[in-house]
Amino acid sequence: MTKKLAGMMGLDIYLSSMKEHDMDPADYEMNSNLSLMPLLSWDIYNAHYFSRLQEFQRTQDILKVEALGQKLNWTSNINDLFKNEEFEAILVTDLDQKIIWVNDGFTEMTGYTKTEALRKTPRFLQGPKSSSETKDRIRQKLSGIEPFTEVIINYKKNRDPYKCEVKIFPLYNEETTHFMALERRVV
Repeated sequence: MTKKLAGMMGLDIYLSSMKEHDMDPADYEMNSNLSLMPLLSWDIYNAHYFSRLQEFQRTQDILKVEALGQKLNWTSNINDLFKNEEFEAILVTDLDQKIIWVNDGFTEMTGYTKTEALRKTPRFLQGPKSSSETKDRIRQKLSGIEPFTEVIINYKKNRDPYKCEVKIFPLYNEETTHFMALERRVV
Protein backbone atom coordinates (compact mmCIF):
# COMPACT_ATOMS: atom_id res chain seq x y z
CA MET A 1 0.00 0.00 0.00
CA THR A 2 1.46 3.37 -0.95
CA LYS A 3 1.71 6.52 1.14
CA LYS A 4 -0.52 8.28 -1.40
CA LEU A 5 -3.22 5.67 -0.84
CA ALA A 6 -2.74 6.00 2.92
CA GLY A 7 -3.35 9.74 2.63
CA MET A 8 -6.64 9.11 0.84
CA MET A 9 -7.95 6.72 3.50
CA GLY A 10 -8.01 7.23 7.23
CA LEU A 11 -4.80 6.51 9.12
CA ASP A 12 -6.58 3.97 11.27
CA ILE A 13 -7.76 2.00 8.24
CA TYR A 14 -4.30 2.20 6.66
CA LEU A 15 -2.54 0.99 9.79
CA SER A 16 -5.03 -1.78 10.44
CA SER A 17 -4.59 -3.06 6.87
CA MET A 18 -0.81 -3.33 7.19
CA LYS A 19 0.86 -6.63 7.82
CA GLU A 20 3.42 -6.86 10.58
CA HIS A 21 6.25 -7.44 8.11
CA ASP A 22 5.27 -4.16 6.32
CA MET A 23 6.00 -2.11 9.42
CA ASP A 24 9.49 -0.94 10.23
CA PRO A 25 10.77 -3.32 12.91
CA ALA A 26 12.61 -0.47 14.66
CA ASP A 27 9.32 1.44 15.08
CA TYR A 28 7.11 -1.50 15.91
CA GLU A 29 7.61 -3.64 18.95
CA MET A 30 4.95 -6.07 20.09
CA ASN A 31 4.44 -6.17 23.84
CA SER A 32 2.74 -9.41 24.86
CA ASN A 33 1.40 -7.83 28.08
CA LEU A 34 -0.41 -5.14 26.11
CA SER A 35 -3.91 -5.88 24.90
CA LEU A 36 -4.30 -4.38 21.45
CA MET A 37 -7.47 -2.70 20.33
CA PRO A 38 -8.35 -1.94 16.71
CA LEU A 39 -8.03 1.77 16.01
CA LEU A 40 -11.51 1.80 14.52
CA SER A 41 -13.01 1.15 17.95
CA TRP A 42 -10.99 3.80 19.78
CA ASP A 43 -13.59 6.58 19.39
CA ILE A 44 -16.35 4.32 20.67
CA TYR A 45 -14.21 3.12 23.57
CA ASN A 46 -13.11 6.67 24.36
CA ALA A 47 -16.69 7.99 24.44
CA HIS A 48 -17.77 5.12 26.69
CA TYR A 49 -14.76 5.57 28.97
CA PHE A 50 -15.37 9.29 29.49
CA SER A 51 -19.07 8.73 29.99
CA ARG A 52 -18.30 6.19 32.73
CA LEU A 53 -15.68 8.52 34.21
CA GLN A 54 -18.23 11.37 34.43
CA GLU A 55 -20.78 9.01 35.98
CA PHE A 56 -18.20 7.88 38.54
CA GLN A 57 -17.23 11.48 39.36
CA ARG A 58 -20.89 12.45 39.80
CA THR A 59 -21.40 9.52 42.21
CA GLN A 60 -18.28 10.48 44.16
CA ASP A 61 -19.47 14.10 44.42
CA ILE A 62 -22.86 13.00 45.75
CA LEU A 63 -21.21 10.68 48.28
CA LYS A 64 -18.97 13.52 49.49
CA VAL A 65 -21.96 15.82 49.96
CA GLU A 66 -23.80 13.02 51.80
CA ALA A 67 -20.79 12.51 54.09
CA LEU A 68 -20.70 16.24 54.79
CA GLY A 69 -24.44 16.08 55.52
CA GLN A 70 -23.95 13.27 58.02
CA LYS A 71 -21.18 15.22 59.73
CA LEU A 72 -23.38 18.34 59.93
CA ASN A 73 -26.56 16.39 60.83
CA TRP A 74 -28.59 17.46 57.81
CA THR A 75 -32.00 15.87 57.48
CA SER A 76 -32.19 16.94 53.83
CA ASN A 77 -32.39 13.98 51.43
CA ILE A 78 -29.24 14.63 49.41
CA ASN A 79 -30.00 11.98 46.78
CA ASP A 80 -33.37 13.60 46.03
CA LEU A 81 -31.68 16.97 45.54
CA PHE A 82 -29.43 15.52 42.84
CA LYS A 83 -32.17 13.62 40.97
CA ASN A 84 -32.43 14.74 37.34
CA GLU A 85 -30.05 17.65 37.95
CA GLU A 86 -27.27 18.50 35.53
CA PHE A 87 -24.26 20.23 37.03
CA GLU A 88 -20.58 20.82 36.59
CA ALA A 89 -19.77 22.45 39.90
CA ILE A 90 -21.02 22.00 43.45
CA LEU A 91 -20.55 24.59 46.17
CA VAL A 92 -21.63 24.21 49.78
CA THR A 93 -21.81 27.36 51.89
CA ASP A 94 -22.72 28.19 55.46
CA LEU A 95 -25.55 30.62 56.25
CA ASP A 96 -23.20 33.60 55.74
CA GLN A 97 -22.56 32.20 52.22
CA LYS A 98 -18.93 31.37 53.07
CA ILE A 99 -17.83 28.43 50.93
CA ILE A 100 -17.01 25.35 53.01
CA TRP A 101 -16.66 22.81 50.17
CA VAL A 102 -16.44 22.66 46.37
CA ASN A 103 -16.03 19.72 44.02
CA ASP A 104 -13.35 19.27 41.36
CA GLY A 105 -15.84 20.43 38.74
CA PHE A 106 -15.75 23.86 40.36
CA THR A 107 -12.02 24.11 39.63
CA GLU A 108 -12.52 22.88 36.06
CA MET A 109 -15.32 25.40 35.46
CA THR A 110 -13.78 28.46 37.13
CA GLY A 111 -10.02 27.88 37.24
CA TYR A 112 -9.98 28.53 41.01
CA THR A 113 -8.61 25.81 43.26
CA LYS A 114 -10.53 24.57 46.27
CA THR A 115 -8.13 26.40 48.57
CA GLU A 116 -8.71 29.68 46.72
CA ALA A 117 -12.49 29.30 47.08
CA LEU A 118 -12.77 28.24 50.72
CA ARG A 119 -14.02 30.86 53.20
CA LYS A 120 -14.99 33.23 50.37
CA THR A 121 -18.51 33.96 49.23
CA PRO A 122 -19.58 33.07 45.69
CA ARG A 123 -19.60 36.82 45.01
CA PHE A 124 -15.87 36.57 44.29
CA LEU A 125 -16.89 34.99 40.95
CA GLN A 126 -18.90 38.06 39.94
CA GLY A 127 -17.72 41.04 37.94
CA PRO A 128 -18.75 43.96 35.74
CA LYS A 129 -21.24 42.00 33.60
CA SER A 130 -22.91 40.31 36.59
CA SER A 131 -26.45 41.71 36.73
CA SER A 132 -27.20 43.66 39.91
CA GLU A 133 -30.88 42.68 39.55
CA THR A 134 -29.95 38.99 39.50
CA LYS A 135 -27.64 39.44 42.49
CA ASP A 136 -30.49 41.15 44.40
CA ARG A 137 -32.92 38.33 43.54
CA ILE A 138 -30.41 35.73 44.75
CA ARG A 139 -29.91 37.63 48.02
CA GLN A 140 -33.69 37.84 48.59
CA LYS A 141 -34.29 34.18 47.74
CA LEU A 142 -31.54 33.03 50.11
CA SER A 143 -33.62 34.33 53.01
CA GLY A 144 -36.38 31.85 52.08
CA ILE A 145 -36.32 28.13 52.59
CA GLU A 146 -37.27 27.08 49.06
CA PRO A 147 -34.86 25.91 46.35
CA PHE A 148 -34.48 28.30 43.41
CA THR A 149 -32.71 28.73 40.08
CA GLU A 150 -31.05 31.83 38.61
CA VAL A 151 -28.75 32.50 35.68
CA ILE A 152 -25.88 34.92 36.28
CA ILE A 153 -22.71 35.93 34.50
CA ASN A 154 -19.71 34.85 36.53
CA TYR A 155 -16.00 35.18 35.84
CA LYS A 156 -13.27 32.57 35.66
CA LYS A 157 -9.92 33.08 37.35
CA ASN A 158 -8.52 34.36 34.04
CA ARG A 159 -11.41 36.92 34.07
CA ASP A 160 -13.26 35.36 31.11
CA PRO A 161 -17.02 35.74 31.67
CA TYR A 162 -19.38 32.78 31.42
CA LYS A 163 -23.14 32.42 31.82
CA CYS A 164 -23.89 30.17 34.77
CA GLU A 165 -27.12 28.48 35.80
CA VAL A 166 -27.19 28.24 39.59
CA LYS A 167 -29.63 25.99 41.44
CA ILE A 168 -29.55 26.66 45.16
CA PHE A 169 -30.94 24.27 47.76
CA PRO A 170 -31.24 25.03 51.48
CA LEU A 171 -29.79 22.25 53.64
CA TYR A 172 -31.19 21.80 57.11
CA ASN A 173 -31.55 19.75 60.24
CA GLU A 174 -34.19 21.48 62.40
CA GLU A 175 -33.66 24.71 60.48
CA THR A 176 -31.58 25.80 57.49
CA THR A 177 -27.87 25.52 58.28
CA HIS A 178 -26.20 25.56 54.85
CA PHE A 179 -26.83 26.03 51.13
CA MET A 180 -25.77 23.87 48.22
CA ALA A 181 -25.42 25.32 44.74
CA LEU A 182 -25.37 23.13 41.63
CA GLU A 183 -23.85 25.12 38.80
CA ARG A 184 -23.37 24.62 35.08
CA ARG A 185 -22.40 26.77 32.14
CA VAL A 186 -25.24 27.68 29.81
CA VAL A 187 -25.28 29.38 26.42
